[in-house]
Amino acid sequence: MGDWASGELLGFDFETTGIDRFIDVPVSFALVTVMAGHIVSTSAGLVDPGREIPAGAVGVHGISTERARTEGMPLKEAIEMIADAVISASRRGVPLVGMKLDFDLTILDHQSRRLGGGSLVERGWIGPVLDAVVLDRHHDRFRKGRRTLAALCSHYGVDIEHAHDATADAVASARVLFALAARFKELAEADLHSIHEAQIGWHREWAEGYDEWRTGRGLTPIDRRDFIWPVAPMSLPCEETKLIA
Repeated sequence: MGDWASGELLGFDFETTGIDRFIDVPVSFALVTVMAGHIVSTSAGLVDPGREIPAGAVGVHGISTERARTEGMPLKEAIEMIADAVISASRRGVPLVGMKLDFDLTILDHQSRRLGGGSLVERGWIGPVLDAVVLDRHHDRFRKGRRTLAALCSHYGVDIEHAHDATADAVASARVLFALAARFKELAEADLHSIHEAQIGWHREWAEGYDEWRTGRGLTPIDRRDFIWPVAPMSLPCEETKLIA
């Protein structure tokens, strides 16, 4: 494998109040440090979102409003701590790894802005990111079937316990990435900057194709912001809206 697979990685995952990354907030988090394929430390916990957790979300991750309020750290404190860890990793060139990280990173960025800390980029974050689903879609693009974390784990022979637990999901995502690197030599040998930049285009290509598929069947087009990876803005500039309209 390339240097990135034998070096340090930071696994990252949120469980949240819902699926809208511009409105919903974390109820739990996990930051998992991996060295040469081995987990060396984990920082994880509950977050008090400062609002009711909808029943649908509780049904997914099992974290009730009462439990989050009782056991969770305040939202602002959690966002600040997690942003600091992500930015520190970026400054050291350590890749952030996970599954569909445009969801988690956009939440982190938006909440950091909203709570007065500034955007991730303003605070010094520049990546790199390794996103299991973006890489899998590109390197095995014609494979049929779903590409959820559970599906990727099954396909690549990765065990996952307690799905929708932030720590379990972060660990499983990292292991899927190692499996991808073992299977696809070009990914294993690529440098982190090249992989990060390539994923921006690969994700956009996928989003364009998915949007075309939906509109061709009379379905609602996807959100224009979904074309942007790994951090989507709250609103798009006029020229960007025209470009992808």
